[in-house]
Amino acid sequence: MDLRQKIITRNNISIHGSGETTLLLAHGFGCDQNMWRFMLPALIPHYRVVLFDYVGSGNSQLSYYNQERYSSLQGYAQDVLEICEALNLSDVIFVGHSVSSMIGLIASIKQPAYFKRLVMVCPSPCFLNIKPDYFGGFEKVDLEELLGLMDKNYIGWANYLSPLVMGGSQSDELIGELSGSFCSTDPLIAKSFAEATFFSDYRYLLKDAKHPVFIFQSARDALASVDIGNYMQQQLPEAKLCIIDAEGHCLHMTQPEIVNQHLREYIGD
Repeated sequence: MDLRQKIITRNNISIHGSGETTLLLAHGFGCDQNMWRFMLPALIPHYRVVLFDYVGSGNSQLSYYNQERYSSLQGYAQDVLEICEALNLSDVIFVGHSVSSMIGLIASIKQPAYFKRLVMVCPSPCFLNIKPDYFGGFEKVDLEELLGLMDKNYIGWANYLSPLVMGGSQSDELIGELSGSFCSTDPLIAKSFAEATFFSDYRYLLKDAKHPVFIFQSARDALASVDIGNYMQQQLPEAKLCIIDAEGHCLHMTQPEIVNQHLREYIGD
């Protein structure tokens, strides 16, 4: 198997559309590329859209999972860079949900030539409250307790976290889908990804961004408040902030038409 086919198989890459502009859509923690399906039909007529699953998620090849590599977001960023290399991509518009926003930032700083712009859906550079003046939303002890629940009652953890992430007012179908996605992930892999996501602090990287950034923030998001969006806009060299009047951390699933509209306006096509 050549390198290109290895990466395509490893990350379960699928390519849709054939526009001149390439969008690389990157899912969040506990999810997979299927979560982009609500936005996809409106994007395919205009763009080449690349979807993939991180190793350990969705229909990726678990045989490629390496605990050391994926113990930090740098390992996932390397996945992104290898996908760009394998597909010979350039001037990509990277669209990352939640933690993938930081993964994309890491990748784009490391090898900026692959990228043109970054779009972040409900991002956060750090989910922790850090004294004296940064409020990421969670105390470390609370996150440790939440991750501890993964060991004691994995299904219970998934059922607790899903409405928190999706938003309690969203449909039972969407909340159930997210819970099912959490449960379909190997618990050990999920915990490692959760630790890399929720205990990391990438605030220091924001000033080093090499590309323009467009931030989608939910008005009522239990994981990333509007204050986080404002903070990121201030810290990034070139950023626009779009606050959508909605609840939850998954705007690409709950408000796909609005996200698509603003995304197309931002890209300018």
